[in-house]
Amino acid sequence: MQRCAKWFVAVAMLFTFTAALVAQSSAPSGDKKERTSRTPVITAKEVQELKDAVAAQQQQIEQLREEMQSRDAALTQARQTAQQAQQQLQQAEAAASQAQEKASAAESAANQQNDTVSKLNADLANVKTEVANNVVSTQEEATRTTALEALVGRFRLSGDVRVRGESYNQDGVPDRNRARIRVRFGVDGKLNEDFVGGFALATGSLGDPSSTNETLTNVFDRKTIALDRGYVTYNPVAHSWFSATGGKFAYTWQRTSATFDPDVNPEGFNEKFSFQFSGPVKNFTVQGIELLYNEANGKAGVPSQDSYAVGGQVSTRLELGPWSATPSFLSLKWNRPDAILQESAFAAAATNSGFSTTTSGTKTTTKVPIPGEGQGCSAGNGLPSIPPCAFAPNGMTNSTYVDSKGIPHFYSGFNYADFILNNQIQDGLRRLPVNLLLEFEDNLDAQPHPLSTTTAVLTNLGKQNKEYGGDFSLGQTRNKNDVQFGYAWYREEQDAVIASFVESDQRAPTNILQNRFYALWKLRSNALASFSWWHGRVLNTYLENNGALFNNYNSSVPTIKTAGLQEPYLNRLQFDLIYTF
Repeated sequence: MQRCAKWFVAVAMLFTFTAALVAQSSAPSGDKKERTSRTPVITAKEVQELKDAVAAQQQQIEQLREEMQSRDAALTQARQTAQQAQQQLQQAEAAASQAQEKASAAESAANQQNDTVSKLNADLANVKTEVANNVVSTQEEATRTTALEALVGRFRLSGDVRVRGESYNQDGVPDRNRARIRVRFGVDGKLNEDFVGGFALATGSLGDPSSTNETLTNVFDRKTIALDRGYVTYNPVAHSWFSATGGKFAYTWQRTSATFDPDVNPEGFNEKFSFQFSGPVKNFTVQGIELLYNEANGKAGVPSQDSYAVGGQVSTRLELGPWSATPSFLSLKWNRPDAILQESAFAAAATNSGFSTTTSGTKTTTKVPIPGEGQGCSAGNGLPSIPPCAFAPNGMTNSTYVDSKGIPHFYSGFNYADFILNNQIQDGLRRLPVNLLLEFEDNLDAQPHPLSTTTAVLTNLGKQNKEYGGDFSLGQTRNKNDVQFGYAWYREEQDAVIASFVESDQRAPTNILQNRFYALWKLRSNALASFSWWHGRVLNTYLENNGALFNNYNSSVPTIKTAGLQEPYLNRLQFDLIYTF
């Protein structure tokens, strides 16, 4: 309002001043003299002064306008400040109200907190006590855990599961097809710095040490599993070249299935002296072997002696460029092996027992079934059909005779002289090395002439005491997708080795001509697929107890009609899938 009044006064003054000038300039011309006498003359100076005065007034008016605008801006700012102050005051009043409410709530919370703190202090004291107790318990538990880890860390678990499909085919005999399973589990570990020990469990008939297979049959019954190994080895740190093993253990010497089946774990003791070298000769080993296979606890008044095998092996390791070889020589003497022909019903896994009577010189045997699980008494010329009887899971093919008291005996003694040369050649194909194993075995205690099927001495034939064998393969099965293909050939005469312990998958234990074709594929690091084709027959059907006179996989069906005929080849096909852990 004040600003409008000021503007009004200024405009009025300007208007008045301008009207005066206009009036003067527009007065009637009249008489000059009269005009002169009545109106003073206005000079240029006065006009100039008037202009200057108007300009000064305009300048003052402009200054007044700027001051008014400045005052208006200040007034607007003051009004906005007042409004902000009013808003802040309202906010402060609201905040004060909220603060009052919060203060009341805080006071209430403080009271509750004091109660809570008091309770927490009490709980904290209990927690501290519990924590202290737990720390002590944890330390004790950690000590026990560390001790347990150290104990467990000294042991190594191993094992495998094998599923097998198997078929047999031979002219004149019904085909046979079956599925089988093998499960093995072992634990080995350091008992201390100088001793190593372990044990292993495996499936298989208790009376058949040469097989860990169980056939999928007998209306889903549970399969037998038993102790397969249990041993302790002394190998002192101060004398690492020496070791001694006792118990039931895996083979410590080089051998093939021509003398010992891979599933047999011998029992007894072994001492090994092994020395390492640089140069072409990498190792030289000498070991002693003592095997205990029958402990004779004699009856009152009847002397008895234990049966055992004693011997040793010398071997060495050679390396010359891409060729490496392990030649070895084994000598093993079997003492009093006749005990094998007079084993108990349990040892022979017999399925029947009974008694024999003699009337007018005629011997009659009465069989009584018993719940055995296994192969039972081995058939042979004059051998008992009820326990005690011959132990030979796959047939007794050695030459035997029965004395005047009705006691069976081996015709030959057994003293193995076994030479093996195992070779490997790196042919430039890293995953396909060439492997060649050669073997010659001679039973030094065999009789000069064999017995015929009628127990007559065949003077036209010499000792039946030798075994020749070879195994050639290409490849290996170490890493994933490794493959191996091979062929093996064996010619094993009747009394070359004891029939009770040799390879269980070949046509017969001894007196055989055997071929084997095989292929393996390492599917994964712990999975192996394999195929084996066993193609074999009896070597000489003139001889006593030859496999053609009885069939060890299909009851007692002979495969020839007359002694001397060549037996048809038996084809045995095996398809395996093996998972190892």
